Amino acid sequence: MKIALMDSGIGLLAAAATLRKLRPDVDLVLSSNPASMPWGPHTPEEITELALGCSRAAAAFEPDALVVACNTASVHALAALRAELEPGLPVIGTVPAIKPAAALGGRVAIWATPATTGSAYQRGLIRDFGGTADITEVACPGLADAVEHGDDDAITAAIADAAARTPVGTEVLVLGCTHYELVDERIRAAVAPTASQALTLLGSADAVAAQALRRVADPTRKGTGTLTVLHAGAPAILPPAAALYPQGNVLATLIG
Repeated sequence: MKIALMDSGIGLLAAAATLRKLRPDVDLVLSSNPASMPWGPHTPEEITELALGCSRAAAAFEPDALVVACNTASVHALAALRAELEPGLPVIGTVPAIKPAAALGGRVAIWATPATTGSAYQRGLIRDFGGTADITEVACPGLADAVEHGDDDAITAAIADAAARTPVGTEVLVLGCTHYELVDERIRAAVAPTASQALTLLGSADAVAAQALRRVADPTRKGTGTLTVLHAGAPAILPPAAALYPQGNVLATLIG
């Protein structure tokens, strides 16, 4: 079995590490374009072209499924990716965990990039799945870029800024960018003083990984556990910043 993941940068590590834990034999192809980070300030058309470039490079390796492990790309490019690649290659998008968060009820905060926060896409998810939950959107400028570059001071500052704008008593915090899942415990610690003591953090990696495995035509076919990394379509290695996060360490020794 071979599964490809695409993202602007290392945000795909969360879903990739989950796939590795669920299926240690899976062959992974990680396709990104970190030189173009961050994608948020780009136009929807530019984001679509960047996402198509990463996805085409991954598709050349003939994976059984493609995970769009990026909320911004899922917002702007998912339809284009599916139109080009399906039905031959199943394409799995990343959706903020708004529905399960709302099901828990109470006060919900959605941390996301400025491009996703307030977007018609996210507002539509809140409208359709928010139910009676009290939902607040919290933009996190600079956080994805800081995580991508492993800039500890910038990560701390961006998390502190977003935490200060997160409502007191928040019971569920949705991580609406895959990069944020790499620093989830730092986020939890930052909001802990004002959040509910029973705070729940919800990312997308587990659900996306499970859906990818469900979409594979022959889930019983074994892989050999290799890892292929592509940057703008060219062979690469995991960037040094990946080693700063637990999910990166899960994959670091598996280049093949």
